[in-house]
Amino acid sequence: MTNLRTILLVDDDPNDVELTLEALSEINLANQVTVAQDGVEAMEYLRCEGKFKERKKENPAVIMLDIKMPKMDGLEVLHAIRNDEHFSKIPVVMMTSSHEESDLKKCYEFGTNAFVVKPVDSKEFIHAVKQVALFWALINELPKE
Repeated sequence: MTNLRTILLVDDDPNDVELTLEALSEINLANQVTVAQDGVEAMEYLRCEGKFKERKKENPAVIMLDIKMPKMDGLEVLHAIRNDEHFSKIPVVMMTSSHEESDLKKCYEFGTNAFVVKPVDSKEFIHAVKQVALFWALINELPKE
């Protein structure tokens, strides 16, 4: 597992970030995760700007994206990703506490690959993250950049 591509985790809730990292460490993926705390930071990561300007120019294997965030919300990030030819093929999994039907519809209209409602129970949350990460980061094949 030395050549694994990064998972970009975009979430402003420190508790959800901590639980996600815990789940990913249990399947040996935690060292392959970059955390962005809002949509602006996520786009800076993808574009190798700001604090990410020195990173290797390689798209992440998957983006795990929350909807409700400051500065630039998850729907805006998803829309920007899908409208940029450099990022449009990156799998995006919406990991959100939103149960709103309008959010679900917009996410699929904007091109999300999956929509996962964050369980309230931390054990269920960790299980859900593991399942998402195993598929999208390890099993799913992406076209060459």
